[in-house]
Amino acid sequence: MKTIITSTLAVATLAFAACNNQTATHEGSHTDSTATAHHHDAAPATAADVTTIQPQFTDVDPAMATAMKGIVDGYLQLKNSLAADDDAAAAKAGETMSAALAKADVSRLTADQKKIYLNNEEDLKEHAEHISKNAGNIAHQREHFVMMSDDMYELAKAFGGGQPLYRAHCPMYDQNKGAYWLSESATIKNPYMGSKMAGCGAVKELITPGKQ
Repeated sequence: MKTIITSTLAVATLAFAACNNQTATHEGSHTDSTATAHHHDAAPATAADVTTIQPQFTDVDPAMATAMKGIVDGYLQLKNSLAADDDAAAAKAGETMSAALAKADVSRLTADQKKIYLNNEEDLKEHAEHISKNAGNIAHQREHFVMMSDDMYELAKAFGGGQPLYRAHCPMYDQNKGAYWLSESATIKNPYMGSKMAGCGAVKELITPGKQ
């Protein structure tokens, strides 16, 4: 069972303070403004501010754990490409994720593990494919990355990712609807706002590595 340590409300305050210190440039789900903003990286959240999650499954087959690590690596490559405003690199990362997903052998999963994995696999494949085919349209890539990040979160909570993963939140994306993403680092590099508001956001959760 996963163990959850209750977080405080300080993270929410930190997120809005970090973003509101920057120019109020909002990137909607269908627009990609060329306006620039001053960059102020958010101060790292303290351990007391962050919820720690242990992966649900501790008996993941080694081959599947390796496959999951490949999927996570592709996702992180994609996240970093979007944070760098590099749509071409993001498209290539989408291809990397598609290849990693194709290597996963679900026959190695238990019934409970398979249910969670299959509930997210097809959506992940769809988002990776859309992102790979949309070089030149980073706004659309980011739309799919929002949904991809939710699916990846479910897999990371269940299986881990072979490394610590930080779940961060940007409150300003898509006309202040907000969006989450996973990162290998607690340092905020926003994949939704890119260079315009690179430090907008705050870490909410830490997912421990899971089975190595």
